[in-house]
Amino acid sequence: MGPGLVVMLADTDAGSVITAAQSGATWGYDLLWLQAALIPVLFIVQELTVRLGAITGKGHGELIRLHFGKRWAWLSVGTLALASIGALTTEFVGIAGAGSIFGVPPALSVGTAVLALALIAWSGTYRRVEIAAAIIGSLELLYVAVAWRAHPGGAQLLPTLTQLPWHDRSYLFLIATNIGAVIMPWMIFYQQSAVVEKRLSARDLPAARVDTAIGAVLTQIIMAAVLISTASVLHGAGQPAPLGDVTQIARALTPTLGPTYGAALFALGMLGASMVAALVVSLALAWSLGEVTGYRHSLAQPARQAPWFYGTYLAAIAGSAALVLSGLNLIGLSIGVQIMNALLLPIVLGFLFLLARRALPHPHRLRGSSAVAVGAVLLIATAFGILSTAMAL
Repeated sequence: MGPGLVVMLADTDAGSVITAAQSGATWGYDLLWLQAALIPVLFIVQELTVRLGAITGKGHGELIRLHFGKRWAWLSVGTLALASIGALTTEFVGIAGAGSIFGVPPALSVGTAVLALALIAWSGTYRRVEIAAAIIGSLELLYVAVAWRAHPGGAQLLPTLTQLPWHDRSYLFLIATNIGAVIMPWMIFYQQSAVVEKRLSARDLPAARVDTAIGAVLTQIIMAAVLISTASVLHGAGQPAPLGDVTQIARALTPTLGPTYGAALFALGMLGASMVAALVVSLALAWSLGEVTGYRHSLAQPARQAPWFYGTYLAAIAGSAALVLSGLNLIGLSIGVQIMNALLLPIVLGFLFLLARRALPHPHRLRGSSAVAVGAVLLIATAFGILSTAMAL
């Protein structure tokens, strides 16, 4: 156990938190049902990555290269790189926003985060990285405390399950962004590579599946907590103002929840979410490029033996941090990244499904009624994300 929990904590990253906050502020509890509905979808997708990694002993990029050729492998990793840079930028925006709540200048908070991420990767073993990620990500549980403090109204929940505004484009837009915020390309690459790095095998599948299931439930509880917080405080007060970053969210919560609960706890949760996501995203990119190009790509190897692996990792986080500190207008980028993730679902989930059908030996292969059911879930999630985006835009 471990890879599933870490990747799911990273799933509730800065962009996802902003998406959930915007959902609650704009539509109250109307999108709370979606957080629960995405739990089985999230588990189904990530369980396939666990199965592929444990049975084949190969990462996602390497399997695509072996079964579909280098061109398709580069296409898949190219989509990963696109999604990763966008995600990393939002993570450092979240870190800078969290720091500003405590009066820390963006250059200091972002620079410290880059240094910390570099030291974690250079710790020498995957296990140390996993433990550090789990500890950092546990700060996200503070969102649950914020939601509890907001005193959500249970009587307001039932109508949201029967009166859904399907005709409204902004509602469809947030459905798409929530789907994109939950199923991200780098999650698939990271968990499969982490399973391989940890040297899990077929006998570890039961525990790894439990790990993934716990993570899927936990990440959606956190998303629901953020949505409930803003729905109770902002939508309930008739203040569904746009929330573009963590500073706006924290300031909006402060009048009702107070500076301790509304600002400080939310900022700490954002810091944990952004840090663990930045670690996972940059590792996923470095691992996957190594799997496609063939350069050494293991945390067990020192930097002098795997220079391209560590160089890619550092370049990803340093470049994204520099972009955030450059002064470019990044408002709305987080929502845009989630939409991009939704549009990339056909490529990402398509390869995942085909590999589960081709790369696994017969006892573990996705086949029969299971293949039909899983294929239907993936197809519906993909179609819903794309159609909702198209209708909203």
